[in-house]
Amino acid sequence: MSEPKGLKSSTESERANFPYAAFDFGKAVEFPMGLREIAEKSVAQTKDAYEKLRAAAEDATGALEGTFAIAAKATADYNRKVIEVARANANAVFDYARDLLDAKSLSDVAQLSTAHARRQFEALSEQTKDLAMLAEKVATAASEPIKTRLNATFGKGI
Repeated sequence: MSEPKGLKSSTESERANFPYAAFDFGKAVEFPMGLREIAEKSVAQTKDAYEKLRAAAEDATGALEGTFAIAAKATADYNRKVIEVARANANAVFDYARDLLDAKSLSDVAQLSTAHARRQFEALSEQTKDLAMLAEKVATAASEPIKTRLNATFGKGI
């Protein structure tokens, strides 16, 4: 293959005549000792900071996983309680309807209606209280892994 016009191949003798041939480029790129120490410390600090950040991220992920697991179980418990409440209320309505069918007079209907309304009001009050307590328990339990992690991280009572 021929060389392109205007370009010459370099030979050993031509390279030897290069004015900077005796210059050792390996030493020219060495850092002064002070800069090397600073660079090494910076790299070490960066690695340390990265490891701390990675560990914190893993802890936060673990806390969130714990929170989600607890929240899922607690939500299922809450939903079971809502279904239980709905079943009890439906049964009460059916019992009331059956009692109304057995009523002999208008005064019996009035007494049954008054008694049913009173029982339902009491049941609704109790059911609302139970659901509120369960919701509070769900919120407290779900926030516990995060609260624990924050306390461990910041060392304060949160």
